[in-house]
Amino acid sequence: MPTRRAALGALLATPALRPALAQEAGDFPNRPVRVVLPYAAGGQADTIARIMQPRMSEFLGQPVVIENRSGAGGSIGAGVVAGAVPDGYTMLFDAAAFLIVPLAVRGLTFDYETAFAPVGVVAEQPYVLGVAPELGVADLPALIAKLRGAREPLPYGTPGIGSIGHLAGALLAKRANIPLEHVAYRGGADVSRDMMAGTLQAGILSYNSLAPVLHNNKARAIAVTSGIRRGDRSIPTIAEAGFPGFDVTSWTGVFTRAGTPPAVIRKLAAACNHATIDPTVRERMATIGSDAAEADPDSFGPRLTAEREVVKSIVREANIVFQ
Repeated sequence: MPTRRAALGALLATPALRPALAQEAGDFPNRPVRVVLPYAAGGQADTIARIMQPRMSEFLGQPVVIENRSGAGGSIGAGVVAGAVPDGYTMLFDAAAFLIVPLAVRGLTFDYETAFAPVGVVAEQPYVLGVAPELGVADLPALIAKLRGAREPLPYGTPGIGSIGHLAGALLAKRANIPLEHVAYRGGADVSRDMMAGTLQAGILSYNSLAPVLHNNKARAIAVTSGIRRGDRSIPTIAEAGFPGFDVTSWTGVFTRAGTPPAVIRKLAAACNHATIDPTVRERMATIGSDAAEADPDSFGPRLTAEREVVKSIVREANIVFQ
């Protein structure tokens, strides 16, 4: 049975309530809405945005235009939205690295905590630890045993400094007492490319980015970073390998510029929900290792506040030093 909040989200996405929403939000939107992706094309957030794009456009009655602005851990794209007019016409589709970037990137010209208005989480997903067959390990305990006797650390690629993959890898290295060396890329697709070429033997990235490597038998998925199995339920969690409480879960969240009228934010959330309740959208998300979620501006803000503290505690425990 759907939850009360989920039922409300579904109602907001129905055509019958569009006139009421339109009246609250004035004539918004009366021109195309821009979605900024702060990562390279082909990554998890990018793919989710493109899956949702047609249904969001259908609900809003205007084109939803996706623009990739990658670099600096996602802060370049986020900066575009932070500097936008607060009218709802510029949205940010970001990942949980949104919480880490302020700790990792120096010289930011905006404040991540105050520059954005939360619209909601649209998908939950773990990151996946994939390793090359040449390492000769079938699961995480075997990898740990192998690395504890190694002379050199194992390089692992992630979508960038301060990414969820970086955080998860540093925490795993600390808790398992194994030598891992972080290698930052501009995006998950770049990690996947080097793993496919055989020049990188491990990566912690989204299932969507890792999928081509898995399908070509260039890597094995041996663990997910979330506290529970998500996406491909056949992949065990790091917690199951003997590290209870290990939970570094990513999400895809939607934001707009702080100061955007609340009625416009609610309409954007309703557009997101119009997409994520669609069975085809949910099925396509599942194929890339994501669970569709309900966009709720009221709950997303408190969640961000709580998760910022969790991220800070992980950074302290793992002794992560951002260069």
